[in-house]
Amino acid sequence: MHHGATPSVFRNAAKLRASMTETECILWNYLKTKPQGYKFRRQHPIAGYVLDFYCHKLKLSIEIDGGYHLKPEQIEKDKERTTYLKDIGISELRFTNDQVLNEFKGLIDHINSILRAGTL
Repeated sequence: MHHGATPSVFRNAAKLRASMTETECILWNYLKTKPQGYKFRRQHPIAGYVLDFYCHKLKLSIEIDGGYHLKPEQIEKDKERTTYLKDIGISELRFTNDQVLNEFKGLIDHINSILRAGTL
């Protein structure tokens, strides 16, 4: 379930849980209600990564991207991470902070349609 995440990745995940961003808190307030009956974990360690939100049953990661994800080096790191997750069977949804703050209903509708389908 953690694909070899090291103790340092678990410590980092715990720190991230204790200091979630505003947009992560907003989405977590929804995901913790177990939408469509699916349980999500927040700041879940997988290998060398920490997933913002993870549903083990669906093997689904949901990521909230802040502005630093627009930097070229971060874009490359995100691509590598997405490829790794895909290779181990985890699908990924990515949303921006702006989408969480300004398009929340549409974002939730999109997540719910995927949860109802049980796959991406």
